[in-house]
Amino acid sequence: KPAKIEAEDVNDPLEPVNRVIFDFNEVVQDILLRPIAKFYNEAVPLTVRQGVTNFLHNLSTPVVLANDILQGEFNRALQTFGRAMVNSTFGIFGFSDLAGELGVERHKEDFGQTLAVYGMEEGFYLVLPILGPSNPRDAVGKLLVDPYLDPLGLWLDNTDRDEITYSLLGGKGIDEYAGIVEELD
Repeated sequence: KPAKIEAEDVNDPLEPVNRVIFDFNEVVQDILLRPIAKFYNEAVPLTVRQGVTNFLHNLSTPVVLANDILQGEFNRALQTFGRAMVNSTFGIFGFSDLAGELGVERHKEDFGQTLAVYGMEEGFYLVLPILGPSNPRDAVGKLLVDPYLDPLGLWLDNTDRDEITYSLLGGKGIDEYAGIVEELD
């Protein structure tokens, strides 16, 4: 076999399982996610949707900040901290991205990216139920480590406020999917 074909075979050793999960995800998208996202986009004004997106990004700041620090990106960590302070106060709890308007751009970081900084390879291709394409490094980072870097999530878990946790997860999922549903179509 040519080297390129061998590399592709090695990168997806779970292909049969990945295909089943992919098909499951497609059904969930068609039956549930796409209709909800389209309704959300049609029923909720753009300004409100943007405010929700800003608020949810602001809530994720501790995870981004922790990963900035773990990656040794101290200037970027200061930028992340500054964004959070400006948006949490003058930006009305993050509903307004005032820091972005002032030229301090948002960025995303997660523990999968932190592991990559330290040389960990991404590994094989993996399709996660509902969450979609990933790899073991990123899945471990986002699903197993990042939740421990989220003080709000930890507090909600430790005080048995599951309804808030699930509401935030659902809100984040709908917000993210609503932002890309047109591209996916």
